[in-house]
Amino acid sequence: MPETTELLTEIDSKYRLVVLAALRSKQLQKGAPARIQNRHHKPTRVAVEEVEKGLVEYERLPFKKAFGEEAEA
Repeated sequence: MPETTELLTEIDSKYRLVVLAALRSKQLQKGAPARIQNRHHKPTRVAVEEVEKGLVEYERLPFKKAFGEEAEA
């Protein structure tokens, strides 16, 4: 499994990495097809590898758009 610091070159936050992998893992557990073929069978490992390879798309929303209010400075 890659180190978190290696994955952070593409993803700006370790928290975002964890959330992306967790959400993708839930999709896999509910029956979504894996986007890669690998030797791992656990959904979490598959999800992390998919995130590592850039196969999980995401969009960063501005705070106002995501939460419906102004960001406090």
